[in-house]
Amino acid sequence: MGNITKIKSILFCLFSTLTCFAQQEIPLYKGAVPNAKDVPNEEVKTPSNVVSKVSQPTLTVFLPPKDKATGAAVIVCPGGGYGVLVIKREGYDVAEAFTKRGIAAFVLKYRLPSDKTMIDPSIGPLQDAQQAIKTIRQRAAEWNVDPQKIGIMGFSAGGHLAATAGTHFEKSAVPNSEGISVRPDFMVLVYPVISFMEGIGHKGSGVNLLGKTASTEQMKLYSNEQQVTAATPPAFITHASDDTVVPVKNSLIFYEALQQNKVLSELHIYSKGEHGYLKVPAFDEWFGRCLHWMATAGFVPQ
Repeated sequence: MGNITKIKSILFCLFSTLTCFAQQEIPLYKGAVPNAKDVPNEEVKTPSNVVSKVSQPTLTVFLPPKDKATGAAVIVCPGGGYGVLVIKREGYDVAEAFTKRGIAAFVLKYRLPSDKTMIDPSIGPLQDAQQAIKTIRQRAAEWNVDPQKIGIMGFSAGGHLAATAGTHFEKSAVPNSEGISVRPDFMVLVYPVISFMEGIGHKGSGVNLLGKTASTEQMKLYSNEQQVTAATPPAFITHASDDTVVPVKNSLIFYEALQQNKVLSELHIYSKGEHGYLKVPAFDEWFGRCLHWMATAGFVPQ
């Protein structure tokens, strides 16, 4: 009976892998984490999957069935003001929705800025985003991904990280002797923090990333509406006009900068939704528009 039980267990695991594609969490870096201090891992996760004190970054891999795979991939960056990560609702749940549409998804548990764990906290999250892009390009064949269809998605402060990855890619912030491109092919920004400038940005995210004594130059550098060029990747943006946490102006000024530089982009503003889209709009509403944009932009089949 013992052998039969083992065989059933193996078959169940294989079936689950082929049909449900249970996720696999892997370390983001093979060796030492760049820009990290040698300190104990003090990561904390609540029962509702809100993570804090992240110092060991990971990628959680969600792959669709090979016969349904479109070749597109999305790195998902949860929000949380650069203080925590809302990793289930703005990470795992979204990744599962992508895989059901044949899109590979990779939830990035990025390092949260801290003087205790990082030499330069301001670049830690960007390093992790670039390493995620680099890793997926390196392993594209293994994961059945088109290396020219790798996007990055972010919610709230995760949207700031995604926009940073899409505007600060010309210089690699991680070791990259292979010269692999760290530019995402597209961005999906959901009620994103974009700017740290007075009257626009989210002060909490700015303080957590850059510190309380950040210079004007640093604030401008990470105000991503000021970093858009013609080389910035295409973007899908959605926000609610009644958002009192991250003003909708963040999305408006980024969209305007994209338009000025003739970057393919789409913007959806909802009259209600507040911050987090907890009640409205429905997930299928805004996510469906995102998928439609990905199709019309050529990243997935129409």
